[in-house]
Amino acid sequence: MTPQPAIAGVLTAEQVDATGAAIAAMQEDSGALPWFPGGQTDPWDHVESAMALSVTGRIAEAEAAYAWSHRHQREDGSWPIRMIEGRVQDPNIDSNFCAYIAVGVWHHYLITGDTAFLDEMWPTVWSAMDLVMKFQRPDGAFRWGGDHRTGAMFDQAQITGNASIFQAIDCALRIADEMGQPESSWATAHAALGNVIRERPENFEPPSDHSMDWYYPILGGAVRGRAGQEHIARRWDEFVVGGLGIRCVDHRPWVTGAETCELALALDALGDTADAITLVESIQHLRDPDGSYWTGLVFSDGKRWPVEKSCWTSAAVVLAADAISRTSAGEGIFRDVRQTLVLGQEVT
Repeated sequence: MTPQPAIAGVLTAEQVDATGAAIAAMQEDSGALPWFPGGQTDPWDHVESAMALSVTGRIAEAEAAYAWSHRHQREDGSWPIRMIEGRVQDPNIDSNFCAYIAVGVWHHYLITGDTAFLDEMWPTVWSAMDLVMKFQRPDGAFRWGGDHRTGAMFDQAQITGNASIFQAIDCALRIADEMGQPESSWATAHAALGNVIRERPENFEPPSDHSMDWYYPILGGAVRGRAGQEHIARRWDEFVVGGLGIRCVDHRPWVTGAETCELALALDALGDTADAITLVESIQHLRDPDGSYWTGLVFSDGKRWPVEKSCWTSAAVVLAADAISRTSAGEGIFRDVRQTLVLGQEVT
């Protein structure tokens, strides 16, 4: 049996396994992992949920999810932003959504060591990253998306998506190196993106009131060390609600499980594992008896909102538990992002 992550006093291995089972129960026959049964599937959250299946030993289910990604990738390397039960609801392109396949594929390979899986998914990853590279601006930032029908790109660059792309390029380079096909242009793009995130954050759209814009530069790996700790400290009191989790939006009395667990992953990557554990513990009020997690809580009136148990919230809990407990072979997928690369190799 696959060893399950556990956090002493917070989550048992049996509870994490139940969360993995709850995610698998939401999977459609096609392999898609929607937000909730009957809900939308987007290519980013789909991959995050597949990663949780890999962690909890549900390898066949995870590979069915990646097979779904392979089948639904369009000729240009993209996926629709939103689908419901196989029907396209938003045909446009989100560059970050497309890039994230590299993170999931590398993570699954770390856990399984399955070279046949990597061989099979490499063309999908390559096509996705080849497309994503076209969205990079001269300043190093990536445009957030484009119109799939006309090919027009939306020039705005958003910090959350760019920070996630930074991690995705690192994973794509690792896959390329493993395949013996290093991509020097990706390393160049990675360096330019890291530089603009760290040195010219004003080039992005102004940080919003959403917590993701706050912690994602650390979670994605572009900002670490003392700079990362200072970055987190600056807005800690705006978002963190003791004993309940973190706000999704800084001025609203609404805490969300996924954002809380992603912040926990960011803190763990900074070496602050004690606070990461506290954060995961703080959102256990969202846990359902079946092992799934409600998306959030409006703490001013004690009501869960939205009234849904989202697949990706459960996935974020599993990934945070795995990172904190150092359980699976993929537990360092967020912690080990390389900040500086030359042809896929770390430099000092």
